[in-house]
Amino acid sequence: MHAIGLRALNAVVAVLAASAAMAGAAAADDDAAPAAATPTAAGTGGAAATVDRLATQAAIDTLRRGGNATDAAVTAAAVLGVTEPFSCGIGGGGFMVSYNAREREVTTIDQRERAPGDMRPDSFWENGAPLAFNDARYSGLSVGVPGTVRGWAEALEHDGTISLAQALAPAIGIASKGFVVDATFAAQTQENVDYFDDAPATAALFLGPDGTPRDVGTVFRNPDLARTYARIASRGPSGFYRGRIADEIVQTVRNPPVGSTANHRWRAGVMRAQDLSEYTAPERAPTHSTYRDLDVYGMGPPSSGGSTIAEALNVLEAYDLAGMTRADALHRELEASRFAFADRGAFLADPDFFDVPLAGLLSKDFAATRRALITDRAATPAVVAPGDPYPFDAGAGAGQASVTATQPGTTTHITTSDRAGNVVSYTFTLESTGASGLVVPGRGFLLNNELTDFNFTSTTHPNRVEGGKRPRSSISPEIVLRDGRPWLALGSPGGSTIITTVLQLLVDRIDLGASLPEAIAAPRASQRNTATTTAESAFVSSPEAAALAARGHSFTSGPEIGAATGIEFTGGRDRVLAAAEPVRRGGGSAMVERPADD
Repeated sequence: MHAIGLRALNAVVAVLAASAAMAGAAAADDDAAPAAATPTAAGTGGAAATVDRLATQAAIDTLRRGGNATDAAVTAAAVLGVTEPFSCGIGGGGFMVSYNAREREVTTIDQRERAPGDMRPDSFWENGAPLAFNDARYSGLSVGVPGTVRGWAEALEHDGTISLAQALAPAIGIASKGFVVDATFAAQTQENVDYFDDAPATAALFLGPDGTPRDVGTVFRNPDLARTYARIASRGPSGFYRGRIADEIVQTVRNPPVGSTANHRWRAGVMRAQDLSEYTAPERAPTHSTYRDLDVYGMGPPSSGGSTIAEALNVLEAYDLAGMTRADALHRELEASRFAFADRGAFLADPDFFDVPLAGLLSKDFAATRRALITDRAATPAVVAPGDPYPFDAGAGAGQASVTATQPGTTTHITTSDRAGNVVSYTFTLESTGASGLVVPGRGFLLNNELTDFNFTSTTHPNRVEGGKRPRSSISPEIVLRDGRPWLALGSPGGSTIITTVLQLLVDRIDLGASLPEAIAAPRASQRNTATTTAESAFVSSPEAAALAARGHSFTSGPEIGAATGIEFTGGRDRVLAAAEPVRRGGGSAMVERPADD
């Protein structure tokens, strides 16, 4: 890993920040108007797709300067930590799936947050009962040891060509110069005003003088985060996990800095400096399954994404989905998801603490036992019991059905590729929109609430709270190979709906004839082993929903689901199509290194 001094860093920042500003880094002056984002781009060379134009531009600039897909992904992620502060950042964690073209192999880096060592199964309990979700969330108790900084450093050291300082430089420029507040940023602030105004550091950063969200069209600057990034750039990961920043994180967790007029109780956490200094971001084996003529790679435990998607695809593989009506195909997809989610809830947890029957969950034979339970109508009862993957896992064991409803979450997904054929699919997060509500004073970033991803209402579930443990995640970055080479890479935010979103994207693209942009734009439905299927309003009003209702499906209309991005190799490893959301989360941004019309 490279290290540079502050003088050298300032020179790098000046050059790269100027590049970011030329790309539209919103606004050295308040009158600057951001350029419109384009959700689809085709061409040659490298590509990038994110929810944010500035992040995508930073990735493309990195590629054009000779960087690779990993360099571009980390650079974009650092920018997103500035422009999407309620969804991601250095106060959180994530999972990265990468394809190395030279080695022709897929690897993953687990950047998931860990529970402090002093956490216990009943840490979220008071007076013999678990806390309500918001009481658990807005607190120091919910904060896991952040994994993002360590994960970025590991990724760059393993597969990158630039230093962490160089990757952070564009984000430092944008944090200093500012960017234009859009409607999504303002709406996400509004969701949290009642808690943000309890914490002076959070309120000072995200609320205006009148205590309301910053106005759409104004310029938001975060000089504290710029200085924090600069310290990490100068000192490397140790500048975050040891010393001044680490001490300030611990202080914020153990003594939440709330004001005297706070109208909520903010519970203290138990994090110690040792929890930060001992954090690691391990490389783990990806999940691997086959579907049709494709190899599908995803993230293994402690994420449940790779195995749950693989199980659902294994169930679906026996059906001729391409020969069915869309309603018939969607019925099978929803039912496959229902049964896979039952197994996810029972058997997925941190593999360092629970013997996850991963081989059984990925088994085609186990999938056949689940498929045998699917009929032409929605399951009755709608909430199905988990299966038994252990006979297919060369062992015996037991799981426990989850009784905890998964709360909605907001993350962000980055997809990048380069001219050599390397690919990165990376999702990182803070958990809920606005996370724990705690900004580290003087540091400019929110701390996550990832420990609410444990089954904290249970003291016996495999995903119960334990010191040093990583909570189960739904994050599902995927890379799909055809004939041994990358064909498709994609992922999405959205809490547990991440899994169903990625599953729907794959089925639409592989089986139902949709292009990648069409699959990303299509209305979504999410069946997660619940009595009703959550769906977007456009789906609920569709003819397919009416046909599914006749089969016994029941739908609950909810907010938008996901904000996916993806890259497809359209002709050899050099011709690419990058795609992002056209509307959700205000619309995303896709770019290629050399556009087709150049």
